[in-house]
Amino acid sequence: MKKWITAALVTMMVPVAAMAQTKIGVAMAHFDDNFLTILRGGMQKHAQEMKGVSLQFEDARGDVGRQVSQVETFIAQKVNAIIVNPADTAATKRMSEAARKPGIPLVYVNRKPDEKMGNGVAFVGSDSLVAGHLQGEALAKRLNGKGNVVIMVGELSTDAAQDRTRGVKEVFQKYPGIKVIEEQTGNWQRSQGIDLMNKWMAAGLKIDAVAANNDEMAIGALIALRQNKVSPKKVAVAGVDATPDALNELVKGDMALTVFQNAKGQGEGSVDLAMKMLKGDKSAPVNVMIPYELVTLDNYKKYATN
Repeated sequence: MKKWITAALVTMMVPVAAMAQTKIGVAMAHFDDNFLTILRGGMQKHAQEMKGVSLQFEDARGDVGRQVSQVETFIAQKVNAIIVNPADTAATKRMSEAARKPGIPLVYVNRKPDEKMGNGVAFVGSDSLVAGHLQGEALAKRLNGKGNVVIMVGELSTDAAQDRTRGVKEVFQKYPGIKVIEEQTGNWQRSQGIDLMNKWMAAGLKIDAVAANNDEMAIGALIALRQNKVSPKKVAVAGVDATPDALNELVKGDMALTVFQNAKGQGEGSVDLAMKMLKGDKSAPVNVMIPYELVTLDNYKKYATN
């Protein structure tokens, strides 16, 4: 009799344990992006520390259709919440509406959609216009208000690329001596940063500074300078993200500056917000903005462990 009761209790406890597990589906724009890898790691570690929360990651590989399909699959699997790092910020409405129908909380992270948040949909990230302003002001100071600048733009389908570019150009408009002589997309990629810089140098352009939308393209510019036997110290190269590789270039004196974007903070914040929404917390905000911070040789140590 005792054995039967024990067995029955164990059987009854199994569904309870299963119900205690919160499953969150995460659709990332890319897995092969250094910054997004840090962001993804921040999410995973935070979820593990919370206990009872599991994350299922999917890679959209930059494909909007693939990402929509991934979100629809999450919904069919009846996940408790969804986090999306959009492949295209102008193509998120279908995912938002799909999640709203069954009432599954949806949090966009890092890349802000071109739609109004609310009604079960929220955003965690940073104001990229501020990143552009910080980068532009620091470069203008470095150039003493005079020089030729090239801009390496990220993926054109993302708000970060558009706003960082707009921000840096707004600053340069205040300095008549600074001229933007080239502006092309490098799609966030180091290899494309190399190609752009090599092309501009082969064309004989006099370049005093590089304003790259992210660190990967900035590092590409540095590599191209070295390939052309030009000291990176002669060109003020600036990035955004303050990745470990960028900080190494900063310490060497080859990168002029970068702007810290808190990947770990964004990742943790997206999980926290999803959990608040899932619990019906009415105080949960629809927009969470994590500040950007300028990083130079004077303060880089503060960011070396992030």
